Amino acid sequence: MAWTNRRVLVTGAGGFIGSHLVERLTDLGASTRALVRYTSTGAWGWLDESPLKANVEVFAGDICDRDVLRRAMQNVDVVFHLAALIGIPYSYDAPASYVRTNIEGTIAVLQTAMSAGVRRIVHTSTSEVYGTARAVPIAEDHPLQAQSPYAASKASADLMARSFHLSFGVDVVTVRPFNTYGPRQSARAVIPSIITQALGGRAIKLGSLSPTRDFTYVADTVDGFILAAEADAAGGLVMNLGTGREISIGDLALRIQTIAGTNLPVVEDAIRTRPAASEVERLCADASLAHATTGWKPRTQLSDGLAQTIAWISEHLERYRVDTYSV
Repeated sequence: MAWTNRRVLVTGAGGFIGSHLVERLTDLGASTRALVRYTSTGAWGWLDESPLKANVEVFAGDICDRDVLRRAMQNVDVVFHLAALIGIPYSYDAPASYVRTNIEGTIAVLQTAMSAGVRRIVHTSTSEVYGTARAVPIAEDHPLQAQSPYAASKASADLMARSFHLSFGVDVVTVRPFNTYGPRQSARAVIPSIITQALGGRAIKLGSLSPTRDFTYVADTVDGFILAAEADAAGGLVMNLGTGREISIGDLALRIQTIAGTNLPVVEDAIRTRPAASEVERLCADASLAHATTGWKPRTQLSDGLAQTIAWISEHLERYRVDTYSV
């Protein structure tokens, strides 16, 4: 696909992955629109600091507000839907909020895009919808077994996107990233949590150390979004984006400390531990469908991505509350 002057909309554009995607699309020459959550301060999230923000048309509003969605989607070719309420621990406290944002917000995006004649929607899922792996690596036909309200809301949104494709012929591609990490990620995710504690704390406090995860660098995840939008054969599919390599949280903490040059004790903190039946013990992706359909492959080795992330966080450590557990 030639992106030059092609009009696109990114929802959740002020967030971690969304801001990186906006910048990549703008670099490719797309006429990029960004939907950010309205705040009384007028903040645009990470887009406030982007060197490309002057080249982006920003809409502020709520993802459930169809009026702002209609304005933002006028004459748009592709919608990248990333807006979501994230964070598993907070979903235990406020599950209804996840239903409204992640399910109702997705329905609003799908219906508005259908009415606006959008050519393709790239919908964002999460590997959390699989729950603890029954077979490794995890392919897209793995059962969905939501083990948290967050995962349940995302699985429901995925099924809603699929239903719009089957019921109304809406061209929806669902990408399912496995634990994206990189610069700009908040400390509610495990890698920034470890790094900030390693750089500014006296110990690294974590939940369970035994679960394994498949970590994908943000630039590679963004590649996956772009290729999912480009590939004609991707229409209607769900595609995993992951490396196919897993590492335990305990080993990850050791790896980060080796790169960062620190040697702090790693301790399990009860407040950070998920309820036993809610903990996802193992995630490791089979991304062969994405490769076969779009040509996508992750390019960044974990050690290289961690080094880049550590360098960025070390320059922005004042943004993080090192001694506070972020939910």
